[in-house]
Amino acid sequence: MRGLGTLVNVATIVVGTGVGVAVAGRLPERTRATVLTGIGLVVLAVGVESFLETRNAVFPIVSVAVGGLLGDALRIEDRLADLGTWLRERFVARAAGNGQDGRRAAGPFVEGFVTASLLFCIGPLTILGSFDDGVRGDPQLLVVKAALDGVVALAYAATYGIGVGFSALVVGGVQTGLTLVAVAVGDVLTDRMVAELTATGGVLVLGIGLRLLDLKRIPVASYLPGLVLAPVLVALFAR
Repeated sequence: MRGLGTLVNVATIVVGTGVGVAVAGRLPERTRATVLTGIGLVVLAVGVESFLETRNAVFPIVSVAVGGLLGDALRIEDRLADLGTWLRERFVARAAGNGQDGRRAAGPFVEGFVTASLLFCIGPLTILGSFDDGVRGDPQLLVVKAALDGVVALAYAATYGIGVGFSALVVGGVQTGLTLVAVAVGDVLTDRMVAELTATGGVLVLGIGLRLLDLKRIPVASYLPGLVLAPVLVALFAR
């Protein structure tokens, strides 16, 4: 069912926020770290499973390598980080007024809403998961993202309060839009294209898992052009 992953994601953010507000600082950091580590291991497993969809490993290898070169040249990872910082500062400042005093006056609600919205929407897993949901009708990646977002929402809500929960509205809108775009694009993709696209996405998901486990901070967003290259390479060279 297309859209199921986004519904689950919205629900976990709301539930995580509710629990976070309820426990309000009583959740040990060690417990949060343990849960996030477990989710990181699951993300690695999902990445391996997706990569095994390939029928010829050359396609995801070339897609990731060339896509990484393009992404690095375009500074995609840096630009996404800059966008998040710019939006956060701009909207917090607009709601709170200019200056540090104005930001404090806005209270934790706006800070929590803006910070959580950006954190949950700007990232490779949002794009990969929504695309997978739209093209294949597979919500698996978005469900994994939902688990991550739920834990993070819990931690943030313990600090910022209920404003974090309202970010679920933004997440629902963004991911639904991306899924609809993927549905439209999916009509022109062959089964072979989808297989190699899935395998390429699996490599990127592995990178996300490594980041979650703090093993290596891979600039996953810089490899996103590989998702476009994979079906193109199949169209040009697959026999």
